[in-house]
Amino acid sequence: MKRIISTGSRRIIVAGIGPGSQEDITPAVIQAISESDVVVGYKYYFQFITPHLRPDAECIDTGMKHERERAEQAFQLAEQDKTVCVISSGDAGIYGMAPLIYEMKQERNCDVEIEVLPGISAFQKAASLLGAPIGHDLCVISLSDLMTPWERIERRIRAAAEADFVTAIYNPKSHGRYWQLYRLQELFLKERATDTPVGYVRQAGREEQEITITTLGAFDPEDVDMFTVILIGNSWSYVADGKIITPRGYYRGEKPEVSFRQAQDVSFRQAQDARGEKIGQDIMMESFRTITSELKRDYPLDHKWALLHAIHTTADFEMEDILITDKGAVETIYNKVKNGELKTIITDVTMVTSGIRKGALQRLGIEAKCYLSDPRVAEMAASMGITRTQAGIRLAAEEHPDALFAFGNAPTALMELCDLIRKDKAHPAGIIAAPVGFVHVKESKHMVKPFKSIPKIIVEGRKGGSNLAATLCNAILTFDDAEQLKPGRDL
Repeated sequence: MKRIISTGSRRIIVAGIGPGSQEDITPAVIQAISESDVVVGYKYYFQFITPHLRPDAECIDTGMKHERERAEQAFQLAEQDKTVCVISSGDAGIYGMAPLIYEMKQERNCDVEIEVLPGISAFQKAASLLGAPIGHDLCVISLSDLMTPWERIERRIRAAAEADFVTAIYNPKSHGRYWQLYRLQELFLKERATDTPVGYVRQAGREEQEITITTLGAFDPEDVDMFTVILIGNSWSYVADGKIITPRGYYRGEKPEVSFRQAQDVSFRQAQDARGEKIGQDIMMESFRTITSELKRDYPLDHKWALLHAIHTTADFEMEDILITDKGAVETIYNKVKNGELKTIITDVTMVTSGIRKGALQRLGIEAKCYLSDPRVAEMAASMGITRTQAGIRLAAEEHPDALFAFGNAPTALMELCDLIRKDKAHPAGIIAAPVGFVHVKESKHMVKPFKSIPKIIVEGRKGGSNLAATLCNAILTFDDAEQLKPGRDL
């Protein structure tokens, strides 16, 4: 239906003229401009609406930061029975003139009618040029601190990053505001992976338009200016065919993610086939973020990585007090795996072996073994009057003296290993000491502590368990994901 504007109606029309190209101005806004007696706006924007002005229209243009003066002039003219159109770039309600016009109407207590006409926002235009990056929940944040204290802006940035919003960034830089975008990147990297897609568009919809797609880790704040809109994807955004896509539904199977470089050369179907994070991994990542926010203090990265796994498995924050790691233990053992020095994990019971992720073992070329089912174990235990787990550790030490030994059940097995170390019959690459129970449990953990040259992870006291020993093995095998706080790769 055609929109009719009557003149002489004491009316202010606040119109969003879009990001800057003629084709992005809506028909309703074009009609409003063409039928207005007066058009008020920032002088830079008049170049985009000149073809639609009435020949006798009065144009009042002002410089930047004169929004209040423009609003006052608009009311003065409207109160003279003129139809006034106040223009804003993008959408007038998003960092535009519409809120100020409504506030001033209340301040003046006048009967001027206000009408707001929506426009295509710069972040919408940028999104269309980048692909489909705003397909799910999103927020828009301005880095301009002229009217909002930086402390409040930073809280909003943290909230957006933690909540996994797709985030559009307005006013990213100015001549005097050079560091805020660096801080935003720093805050987002605490919550998002380095390969999170980032797209930015300079002068969207205008002749000088420039489009760039990169990643959060590779993004360089020096490449943008005040005329740039930035879009940061969420944890499910990915790149395919040179476009950023954020799926509408989070729980429709695996995330179709590929690396940024691969994505430049693969089709969308190939991107769907590329293995990415599963639903379980997404939940685990969110759990780790929650645990991190509730820790009593900060910790060195390799201890923190083991601690997060332990708390995630047990939901027990007492792990902060009872999980002990030798300095650099997790990283040291991981490097032995990475360098090919460590090829075997020995466990005291099969439940520990079962909990070590098969994908991680296969990916790293590691074998996890438990000797309890070996027929030699029962015979040895019976003939020597020892437990089956002790016998299993004796056999394991004979065949794999340099293995990583993980204990989640049997304190006698841990004590056996300590005896073998003292007799120079075992030289473990590392020890995970997490047996559980009431008899000899504490003592077994104390017995392992004097071996200073062996990297150890110990759950002190009575607590422990097969699940805990297994998750600590998984923490070691995935230590290269620790810095990005991205657990669950091999789920």
